Amino acid sequence: MFLKISDFITYYSRGWVALLGLVIFLLFTALVLPSQAAKSATVENVGTPDLSLWYSPGELYQMAEGYGEQGRRDYIQARLRFDIVWPLVYTFFLATSLSWLFGHSAVAGSLWRYANLAPLIAMLLDFCENISTSLVMHHYPASSPVMATLAPIFTLLKWIFVSGSFVLLLIGGWLVIKRRAPNS
Repeated sequence: MFLKISDFITYYSRGWVALLGLVIFLLFTALVLPSQAAKSATVENVGTPDLSLWYSPGELYQMAEGYGEQGRRDYIQARLRFDIVWPLVYTFFLATSLSWLFGHSAVAGSLWRYANLAPLIAMLLDFCENISTSLVMHHYPASSPVMATLAPIFTLLKWIFVSGSFVLLLIGGWLVIKRRAPNS
């Protein structure tokens, strides 16, 4: 199934589609992320699970306490609005760019051609992180031990796949340049 998804993305990832993904990513980063960061800054001393690499369930509960009742509601609302759109934006950019780059640099049947699955996995982990942290915020002060335990795992894995996708992007770019460079 995953290989069919990868092939589907590769089939539709023409140069103009990857360029469109880049433009949307850059516009979103320039126009939307700053306002979202400003909203998050109102509770900056508390921290946020989304931007942490790792946190314990206890630290997640401390964040929930620090947000206060209104802050927890705002956090959940942000997960339902911003954090549905943002993973779609970065996944579209990364998946189409990786598909195009490795489609132009890797031979047919190469495992490099499936690099476009990394951002999809990152997006799924991001959604799992958002669901689990939102459930913890929603139920606080009651404990949600399963969600509080899973949330930091989802967060760490999300960051591994997001950063790994950007590393793959650099590798793909280097391979395209290397393949198109005249032999000396």
